[in-house]
Amino acid sequence: MKKLSRSWFPILFSLLFACSATIYAQDYKNEVGFEVLGLINADFQFTYERPLGAHTTWGLGLGLKMDEGLVKLSGLDTEFIQTNDLTYSGFKVTPAFRYYLNEISSGMEGFYIGGFIKIQRYNSDLLGDYTNAADEQFAIDVDGKFNVTSFGAMIGYKLALGERMKLDFLIAGPGFASHKYELTNRQPLPDEFYTDLNDALNDYSVLDLLGAEFDFEGGSGETRETTFSLPAFRYAITLSYAF
Repeated sequence: MKKLSRSWFPILFSLLFACSATIYAQDYKNEVGFEVLGLINADFQFTYERPLGAHTTWGLGLGLKMDEGLVKLSGLDTEFIQTNDLTYSGFKVTPAFRYYLNEISSGMEGFYIGGFIKIQRYNSDLLGDYTNAADEQFAIDVDGKFNVTSFGAMIGYKLALGERMKLDFLIAGPGFASHKYELTNRQPLPDEFYTDLNDALNDYSVLDLLGAEFDFEGGSGETRETTFSLPAFRYAITLSYAF
């Protein structure tokens, strides 16, 4: 094999240096994260984000909600209805789009604006006792399912903690949500139970503050449902890792 001429060495060295520099400066095109505030309510949400262009990215959040959490919703306690604490579990999926004010060639960092869609599917058990106006008593054993689909805008800031670690502050995420709730009796209940349940839920502190309007009159047989729309708000703090 012929030996390379000495005149080729500077050119070869330059090419190798250029390639190594390009590899070293290569951007991290993917980020995975974990939303830390969700732990307060036993909500485990993981996120993924990837660039689309010089300023834009797309992302996806996948969350799993467990029954137990530090945030407790007290049960209903009215003249007619007494129930267990209100708990729920299920999952959510959150596709999102972001526009960073800075170019993201050196990393997805800084201020951003964007939009999102959040799809939530939850289950809940309602257990307790019901006493009607005739002083008749019934056991409450109800299987609840509720779906919430929301969409909106968002603004936030992603802070670099190092070469790969980031802390993402979703400062504000105002939007609009469509709610659908479905209740199925495991034990027979009179029709007036749902009238009293509507009154109890509409006067419930958190739900009343949000302006929810429950009307479990739809459906048939042992299943009743209600739908309504409400303003929505989203915020989060996510610790992410680039690779």
